Amino acid sequence: MEIRKAVETDFDTIMSIYARARQFMAQNGNPNQWGPTNWPPENLIMQDIAAGNSYVCVHEGRIVGVFYYVSGPDIEPTYRIIEDGSWTDPSPYGVVHRIASDGSVKGTGMFCILWALKQCGHLRMDTHPDNKIMQNLLLKCGFSKCGIIHVEEDNYPRLAFELVRR
Repeated sequence: MEIRKAVETDFDTIMSIYARARQFMAQNGNPNQWGPTNWPPENLIMQDIAAGNSYVCVHEGRIVGVFYYVSGPDIEPTYRIIEDGSWTDPSPYGVVHRIASDGSVKGTGMFCILWALKQCGHLRMDTHPDNKIMQNLLLKCGFSKCGIIHVEEDNYPRLAFELVRR
């Protein structure tokens, strides 16, 4: 597998992966994270691609996964306030959001997360409390649960995770 920046011609494939991810989450006990809002919206994905922050995971010439990645100091406004805990490291960090796979290649999510970690050595991520699959993946990757954050797109709290490997 390899990671590359998404381009405009990847858009339809990316959106079909997100549609599949919404269906998968709903079937696996997590209907509220992306389902009710049809998350992520098309305009956001186009913005991600244009800004160079959308990445795809390619296996044997085919896109099998997608995610948003950016890094820097204090780059995620929703991470400024954390409840019931705290971040472990105040240094600049990377963020992975909107990670999804088409389900055809085992280990795609882990591959994407570990790629992002190699870029910066310090990642923060969050997920819905009902997303047990993502929580297990983050713990398997070595993340620690740090507390609860809140996002703008809905009223559900998110579990916040962090991993530092320098």
